[in-house]
Amino acid sequence: MAAAAAEPGARAWLGNASLRPGSPASSPKLGGGGRARLGPGSGLERAGARPPGPATSGHSFRKVTLTKPTFCHLCSDFIWGLAGFLCDVCNFMSHEKCLKHVKAPCASLAPSLVHVPVAHCFGSRGLYRRKFCAVCRKSLEAPALRCEVCELHVHPDCVPFACSDCRQCHRDGHRDHGAHHHHWREGNLPSGARCEVCRKACGSSDVLAGVRCEWCGVQAHSVCSAALASECAFGRLRTMVLPPACVRLLSRNFSKMHCFRIPESAAPEPGEGDDGPDASAPAGPGREALGPESGKQTLKIFDGNDSLQRNHFRVVTVPRPARSEEVLEAALRAYYIMEDPCNFELQVPPASGQAGGTGAQGKAWSGGTAEEEGGRGAGSCEAMPEAWIIRAVSHTQEVLKIYPAWLKVGVAHVSVRVTPQSTARTVVLEVLPMLGRQAEGPESFQLVEVLMGSRQVQRMVLEDKEPLLDRLRDIRQPVFAAGLVSMSHVYSLQEAERLYMLVRDTAVHGQPLTALVLPDVLPKKLPPDCCPLLVFVNPKSGGLKGRELLCSFRKLLNPHQVFELTNGGPLPGFHVFSQVPCFRVLVCGGDGTVGWVLTALEEMRHRLACPEPSVAILPLGTGNDLGRVLRWGAGYSGEDPFSVLLSVDEADTVLMDRWTILLDAHQASGADGVANVEPPKVVQMSNYCGIGIDAELSLDFHQAREEEPRKFTSRFHNKGVYVRVGLQKISHSRGLHREIRLQVEQQEVELPSIEGLIFINIPSWGSGADLWGSDSDSRFEKPRMDDGLLEVVGVTGVMHMGQVQGGLRSGIRIAQGSYFRVTLHKATPVQVDGEPWVQAPGHMIISAAGPKVHMLRKAKPKPRKAGTPKDARADGGPAPEGDPN
Repeated sequence: MAAAAAEPGARAWLGNASLRPGSPASSPKLGGGGRARLGPGSGLERAGARPPGPATSGHSFRKVTLTKPTFCHLCSDFIWGLAGFLCDVCNFMSHEKCLKHVKAPCASLAPSLVHVPVAHCFGSRGLYRRKFCAVCRKSLEAPALRCEVCELHVHPDCVPFACSDCRQCHRDGHRDHGAHHHHWREGNLPSGARCEVCRKACGSSDVLAGVRCEWCGVQAHSVCSAALASECAFGRLRTMVLPPACVRLLSRNFSKMHCFRIPESAAPEPGEGDDGPDASAPAGPGREALGPESGKQTLKIFDGNDSLQRNHFRVVTVPRPARSEEVLEAALRAYYIMEDPCNFELQVPPASGQAGGTGAQGKAWSGGTAEEEGGRGAGSCEAMPEAWIIRAVSHTQEVLKIYPAWLKVGVAHVSVRVTPQSTARTVVLEVLPMLGRQAEGPESFQLVEVLMGSRQVQRMVLEDKEPLLDRLRDIRQPVFAAGLVSMSHVYSLQEAERLYMLVRDTAVHGQPLTALVLPDVLPKKLPPDCCPLLVFVNPKSGGLKGRELLCSFRKLLNPHQVFELTNGGPLPGFHVFSQVPCFRVLVCGGDGTVGWVLTALEEMRHRLACPEPSVAILPLGTGNDLGRVLRWGAGYSGEDPFSVLLSVDEADTVLMDRWTILLDAHQASGADGVANVEPPKVVQMSNYCGIGIDAELSLDFHQAREEEPRKFTSRFHNKGVYVRVGLQKISHSRGLHREIRLQVEQQEVELPSIEGLIFINIPSWGSGADLWGSDSDSRFEKPRMDDGLLEVVGVTGVMHMGQVQGGLRSGIRIAQGSYFRVTLHKATPVQVDGEPWVQAPGHMIISAAGPKVHMLRKAKPKPRKAGTPKDARADGGPAPEGDPN
């Protein structure tokens, strides 16, 4: 069981209505709790507001006069005339005819509909054009935040009020989720999105309208979505997605950023780092100072003492003068609370020296107008205070909603009355018969305090003798928090959390250790036709487009199958997939990144249940020669990630040779006469190995990028640097043929006058050039990347290399074989698959490296028939931005 704890600004799991006094009751269905609304005498009721919407929506609509073009948030059509209906809490706008069809819950009620809360993973702030905030439903015109796992967009000021309803991507422990249902997210659909039910447009660039399943991508009107089957089949990518039921992670108090290996955002929380009085005030005209002649006044509303200490407040605008009920209702709306105002009160903040003291209380607002309240005191006529603290009124009894969480009991929650004598154990004993679990002993269950925020959901086990009423009063000190109870079995993860924090804070030889939270994949739970895709992304490759691809693939797939290579390399990904009987790999990066992943695959092959997974490439580097050969293109230029995944699913498997290079340097005497012995080193090669001038150019480029990495953010700039360093060495001559010896198949080969010697495995070199050439030669076999042979080619200098890349010449064919021995008489630049270094004098031995690797080659596009949509998608796959199909 679990009870929610308080965090200033934390979103209540089940809404504040869960603490409202009342009689115990049982919920007949999931999320079927009572609707929150303002109590009798509220300002909305006095103003003739229309009754709230359907019981599942919780909106408080009132008729408003429209002064500018406005669209309905349900049907997204223009609202003709001068009247519309606006929710005073979440700004939902509707036609009068659409009111009875509104199903999207109000922001005040949404948390109470969440069965199992899942925190969001907000990245750094960014500009998101044509997007809308999921809390206040307003346009995101200023830098805003986006969840890295789902399609939630919010203003920074709205983050504390965002519902913790991110995608549920794994099983928490041994609990069974049952059937997998659609995970609907409202709004921010492409303007050309089509409803899966009525086939009419359901997206809008004007308002937050329409819904989309964040697993299968199916899109629909909010009303039409009820006609779809509740179970989700993962859409067109179902064979590539790692189903959440197959992933187990005992996350407990681990941050979701840790669980998905996402770097913590550098963006501050709203109000953090600000010293001004408006540190967390929402943007808008309400922040402007209003003079007495305006007829209105602005007030700062704090949520408890902690909010006061951190200077986190909301600004409300009320008439001058205003009665206490009007100010209290405005304060509750500012915190998205739609309970009975009688359960709350406003207090004047205590003196600054008392704000942090225990039990520091200001005077309560007992009634009357605001100016009357401000003028009360011992003979004083001071103006009404500009700041107030909102607090919950204490009761001798509270009603607590108890949620069964993962237990399948047929009800969403039950309610119990909490008295001063109630403890965690007595509540467990009372709840078990109500859930039909009276036969099970209470020792199998615990009461867990849940700290629910939009960024993190934490749980803390309560002691059996913990007084619950006192605990609930502590929880309600900030109004924007609530208590709940959730059934769960007993698990102990304290040791794992302690070890994780210990490793993360440990350094070896000055280098911090990498600590990762990795899930378990349950292979027996995988569907028979499932072949999940393991995705590796190098965000530093080429044009630095990997960051956006990381976010896109996390949303299209399960984030547990997407790995950032700069955070632990490829080994963690292969470890997670080690028991998966069949999977494929997608590497997003340059040729060096592909080689890195293939080397790790070779090391892990004997530990994998699928020892020969096929590998696809999304080229992000500068040259991308392997990507060109396998038809993945010269480089990624912003294609739709969904289309990329479809291409991977339809790709053909081909074989490719891998080669081992043994580097054995000679002994060299140091300055003190002692021999410096460099141990032998082994590297793997997929594309080519260069010795001499081409490796020297690669080394100069690599050093320039290491000195100023921020300048190397585009493929065009990178190639420009290659041209510049090449021109600097156009007259360079060192006579490489006199400094090395070459043996092929144990036979000495005489070298012509060359400046560079290149061993090629694929028919692409230097950004797509054919170094071997297409002319037939009876001395050699026709090259293939799976023939077990390497081709040896020479170049005479920079000018020759430029002619080869321009298609005017080819290289000098020297040899073809499967075993090579190169003797270096001097230190010489060497590069393998674009990774350069200076190799000391010694031997280089090149030979085949075990079994061939399985690569995925992009299928040739099929000719489209006349009248076929350009990018038709089956099974509800998401369409790219602006695509009407």
